[in-house]
Amino acid sequence: MATFVKYFCGSCLLSIFLISCASVSRYDRADEAVLRGDFAQGVQELESQKDLYNKETDEVLIHLDMGMLTHYTKDYGRSADHLQSGERAIEAAFTRSITRDIGSYLLNDNTLEYAGEDYEDIYINVFNSLNYYHRGNLEGALVEIRRINNKLRALSTKYGTMITNLQRSMLEREIDIPYDPEAATVTFTDSALARYMSMIFYRGEGLWDDVRIDRDFLKLAFANQPVIYPFPLPSSIDKETEIPKGKARLNVISFNGFSPVKVEETMRIPLLITENYLKIALPVMHSRPSLISFTEVQMDTGERFELELIEDIDLVAKETFKMNQSAIYLRSIIRSVAKTTTATALNTASDKSNDRQSSMLLGILGAGVQVFAEVSEQADIRLSHYFPGKALVGGINLDPGVHSFTVYYYDQRHNLLYQERFENISVRENQLNLVEAVCLK
Repeated sequence: MATFVKYFCGSCLLSIFLISCASVSRYDRADEAVLRGDFAQGVQELESQKDLYNKETDEVLIHLDMGMLTHYTKDYGRSADHLQSGERAIEAAFTRSITRDIGSYLLNDNTLEYAGEDYEDIYINVFNSLNYYHRGNLEGALVEIRRINNKLRALSTKYGTMITNLQRSMLEREIDIPYDPEAATVTFTDSALARYMSMIFYRGEGLWDDVRIDRDFLKLAFANQPVIYPFPLPSSIDKETEIPKGKARLNVISFNGFSPVKVEETMRIPLLITENYLKIALPVMHSRPSLISFTEVQMDTGERFELELIEDIDLVAKETFKMNQSAIYLRSIIRSVAKTTTATALNTASDKSNDRQSSMLLGILGAGVQVFAEVSEQADIRLSHYFPGKALVGGINLDPGVHSFTVYYYDQRHNLLYQERFENISVRENQLNLVEAVCLK
């Protein structure tokens, strides 16, 4: 038994070492470049840290992080390759996770392949639609937007099988099943950002009936989802269908700030009969506050307009995380009960043993299992790092021709934080003239 104890303790220490290694930040230097607006340097810095990704479990993260940064560098072909690979990896990983046996979860979720969060899966298609648009393929852009609508329709049933399997496992172990009515409700059923992009893409194709349909769906998204859209409808929406004859419309979309991160929140539940306890470690999404208060476009001709919020991606991320968080909570309970029950059984056997040496070894082993349960129970806080936090839109009717302008980003005190210059942009009549700006401060 002494040999087994040594082996068990060694395994625990190795697991703890591997867990701690996984927490090393890979983003610090890339973040510094991104906050300066130097996305090309951000790509180089992230590539230099690629060994900090686990190739077996972090494939989704690799593709999403690189896909977003290369999009910001305007390397749209490379971005599309990464984002499409990430989308396929998300689908494959989630399919495998639905039927995974509970035994696969007994260390913690960090040991499993990352299957992506729902907001990541949805906004992959937003940015891939822009990748298509920037490469002159409006039909491909519209296909990507339709994929968003399909994913949103499936969102309410996505976790059904997984949660049912986990609840069945809890019943088999005689564990009370918690019920969270908020987690069972999906409040995000239509994306105003996706409808906006679809509307202007259809306008670029001259399909005015489709333009008006998506405009109306956009308004319904605001009206029917006040939790997702607790801010006013952009005032420029109706103007997107009212372009005077002989004029051309310039549209600007800006992506501001960072999407949220996950942090660990821990609960310890004492057990009445023994000195042991259940440790529940859960990932919780926290916002990364942006310095940007408002964003303005100023034409070289002197005309100016403010961009307006159309999608709070940070809020969507938190709302769509609820279903997955419910499944994570169930797994954490099952896992903690299994570990703590083992520790309790060993301590009980130690108390009942008549052999002093066996009693001591069983006691040591029981204590070791409880320590292992404490250290190994860690929340999976993996999340892609470079999706934006907010999407803002606006537009202006201009004489067709070549125009130059600057996008300015200000804080609450009207201090200038960043500016992005656009020189000699061709603005054509009866065409989609869409410019994309980015500031992740």
